[in-house]
Amino acid sequence: MSGWKRELLRSHDRITGLFARSEVRERSLAYLQGLLSHCERKNGWQLAEWMGEAAPYRVQHLLDRARWDADAARDQLRDYVLEELRSPDAVLIADETGFLKKGLHSVGVKRQYTGTAGRIENSQVGVFLCYASNKGAALVDRELYLPEEWASDAERRRAAAVPEETEFATKPELARRMIERALKAGTPCNWVAADEVYGNNSKLRQWLEQRRLGYVLAIASDQRMRWPDHEQRRVDTIAQSLPNLAWERISAGSGSKGERLYDWTMISGWQEDGWNHGLLVRRSIEEKPEHAYYRFYAPTSKTTLKTLVRVAGQRWQIEQAFQTAKGECGLDHYEVRHWQGWYRHITLAMLAHAVLAILRARGEKNSSRAGAAKRTGTAPPAHPPALARMARR
Repeated sequence: MSGWKRELLRSHDRITGLFARSEVRERSLAYLQGLLSHCERKNGWQLAEWMGEAAPYRVQHLLDRARWDADAARDQLRDYVLEELRSPDAVLIADETGFLKKGLHSVGVKRQYTGTAGRIENSQVGVFLCYASNKGAALVDRELYLPEEWASDAERRRAAAVPEETEFATKPELARRMIERALKAGTPCNWVAADEVYGNNSKLRQWLEQRRLGYVLAIASDQRMRWPDHEQRRVDTIAQSLPNLAWERISAGSGSKGERLYDWTMISGWQEDGWNHGLLVRRSIEEKPEHAYYRFYAPTSKTTLKTLVRVAGQRWQIEQAFQTAKGECGLDHYEVRHWQGWYRHITLAMLAHAVLAILRARGEKNSSRAGAAKRTGTAPPAHPPALARMARR
């Protein structure tokens, strides 16, 4: 049996105990295989066709009516990732991504801004948590963002089977819940990274500080920070006043086009109990440079420019994870309308992505020939195109 087949079965073994009925257990394995298959769209109809079935009823049953716990599967997914990628200096990365949808009935859908389209579109938004270490990165948690108008609309909630206890929560609050779950599960990490949606939120920052968890969080240019003289100053004003000697050119990590080089500078603000609060600024090396700003909170012993740049640079890992999970594992291909269906599909797609992430971390490549024949049943497919594409990158 090839390495990737063993890994796919090993990942599925983590969740087999969640399925009381053997038919559902086998369907879940077939679903995972389908998510890694050559299907152009990994929705119910096309996955059913890939499995050799005339209709998508069994696939729909797995996502909607079958008895199994998607949150328990999420916990097994996280443990599976940590077995391979754990590191005490790892970074938890929070970010959201959009799922473009037509109509008004899919749970949480509304016209809202999504970075997926770069504009306001009819979409759902999911908030995700990614675990990133020097070994690799994978998505380990997820929450569906339920807009306020959905949270307060009893009729729409009933139609989409939103649990009664679910209340409106902001994206930073959803991120906090996921980080808290990771910490309670003993996830080894020293840092949190996220974009402005989360960095501008003072409640999230204070919560991380209470738990002595370091962070490098992007913030808007008009944010103000308190300095040792107790004055509040805009961060862009601070950056503009710095001399050229204050900047150091450092790579934020390797990207698709090579090293991601920027000029960086760090300004310590104030210290308390052995921890530093401060400002990290990134400047592009173009003729007309652009700036990005980050609040940081770090132990005094780890407050070095290179350490903070490393943490800030890890944020691209979740963007890469979204791209791979959508392009290779069907993360956004679902056609479910209900709350439970969304969580079940997303969790299984994340598990499929974790298989790819772990194989990549080991340096394993798929050597199977291209153009595998049509696959049916639950036997592992001979050649998952997702792995072949991953190997060529």
